[in-house]
Amino acid sequence: VLRDDFRQPPGDVVVAAGEPAVLECVPPRGHPEPSISWKKNGVRVSDRDERLTIRGGKLMVASTHKSDAGVYVCVATNVVGERDSEPAELVVF
Repeated sequence: VLRDDFRQPPGDVVVAAGEPAVLECVPPRGHPEPSISWKKNGVRVSDRDERLTIRGGKLMVASTHKSDAGVYVCVATNVVGERDSEPAELVVF
């Protein structure tokens, strides 16, 4: 089972360069519990970048760069399939 509705879709975030940013996402209810990943401008975000942490649905950017700005989507995945959240914009000024 994987519901359509995200319990908390990510919202737009505006930060100054160098500041931390957090995009929050609570996935739809599902069985088994869906795992969370993120896409930026349509491309899956890798947490190999040491500035990025994905934990409990949150995408945390330790120190934002101009290049982090973009449109982020929270992706919930389980055996049934995957659901994309509404897009959220990260603005870095």
